[in-house]
Amino acid sequence: MGDRAKETPGGLQGALDLLILRTLQDCGRIHGYGITLHIQSRSENMLRVEEGSLYPALHRMEQAGAIKAEWGASENNRRARFYSITAAGRRQLAAERDQWLAVADAVARFLEYA
Repeated sequence: MGDRAKETPGGLQGALDLLILRTLQDCGRIHGYGITLHIQSRSENMLRVEEGSLYPALHRMEQAGAIKAEWGASENNRRARFYSITAAGRRQLAAERDQWLAVADAVARFLEYA
């Protein structure tokens, strides 16, 4: 992701935050690999989140208070960090969802005239 995407609310970083928050809302407490699998599955393999993008985003979102993390054991008994959404994260999800739907609607209307 370039710097420009990080600056714009509708940039790629915002999309990743939205996908992560929605996953945590849907799944509850889940580890990072589970987040990537959920996003990939729910998007019918159209969206793939790489480890190098996911974990910095999770760390940043935890620092901002949108999510919380705790250590636990995964399904195969390996140590993993499990993430869950906070009240602040739920508010952020609602705001970002509305913003993305408005942008998607505007782009769709624009493309109809192309």
